[in-house]
Amino acid sequence: MRMGSGCDGIERMEAFFQGYAYDPHRHDTYAFGLTLSGVQSFDYRGQRRDSLSGHAIVLHPDEVHNGRSGIPEGFGYRMLYVEPRLVRAAMGGRGRALPFISTAVSQDPRLVGAVAHAIRDLDAPLDAFAAEDLLLPLADALLALDPSAAGQAGRLIDLAAVDRARRHLDAHVETIVDSGELEAVTGLDRFALARQFRAAYGTSPYNYLVMRRLQRARQLLLQDVPLAEAAIDCGFADQSHFTRQFRRAYGVTPGRWRALQAASRARP
Repeated sequence: MRMGSGCDGIERMEAFFQGYAYDPHRHDTYAFGLTLSGVQSFDYRGQRRDSLSGHAIVLHPDEVHNGRSGIPEGFGYRMLYVEPRLVRAAMGGRGRALPFISTAVSQDPRLVGAVAHAIRDLDAPLDAFAAEDLLLPLADALLALDPSAAGQAGRLIDLAAVDRARRHLDAHVETIVDSGELEAVTGLDRFALARQFRAAYGTSPYNYLVMRRLQRARQLLLQDVPLAEAAIDCGFADQSHFTRQFRRAYGVTPGRWRALQAASRARP
């Protein structure tokens, strides 16, 4: 496994696995993938999915999935993780509901082309201008595959309020946040906020905050910060709490994730 270049709201990676890869987990981002070799198998929305070389994968935020090789030879793939706010921004005025691709695996040429473009050069710097260049084709492909997302009840979402909530969570990754704070920041009651936040960003305010903490924790792990210290620094109750949340989000323990990164860096 190796991480490629990214930018605010976008991560890119490449990996190869034989046999077992990931436990069931979920992201609060869109996950766009391209299978490069072998058979990439996973369970998603109650069904087994198999992606062959050249197939594109789209996983919606907060949908549980796992990962394994469908053949003994293993599989190679690249992934792009995009925060839903960026997808919505790239959609512009064409719709405010998040597109949903229930099949997960697609051979649609628009989607395959958009994903391939986004992960073609993992090591190239990804600045804001380059990010726009890859986001627009992805948004176009998603809307083409889910035209019902265009114009769906956008007026029911207070976009300014949910964005204030998101920014407040970004600014308080290391501290305790309660619903009262978010009510004061947004002017919405906690239940209305929860519904609108999920409609806008594909996940709950709580899970969004947990994922931001885990992102910070991964940075610390790459700096060889001890697990217990990383857990406390990122707002988790203890190392056990951190490990449970990490495995739930990424399908591996923090220790295994760090070992995979170290192995990648050591590879000639």
